[in-house]
Amino acid sequence: MEIIFKICLVFVIIGAINWGLIGILDFNLVDTIFEAGSILSKVIYTLVGVSGLVSIGILFHHIDSHPME
Repeated sequence: MEIIFKICLVFVIIGAINWGLIGILDFNLVDTIFEAGSILSKVIYTLVGVSGLVSIGILFHHIDSHPME
């Protein structure tokens, strides 16, 4: 399961970098690499979204594993 969490975190980081580029430079890296609206870019966006949801689970798993004393 740890490997899946790490893969999800990589996709979340990719999404964060892409949103940072959009916000700062108005440059969409995913659309530039894979063409805007292509199937591959939609797959990347979907993976980033699902990975973000999984990351919510990682956050709560971490809190449950290390309770504050």
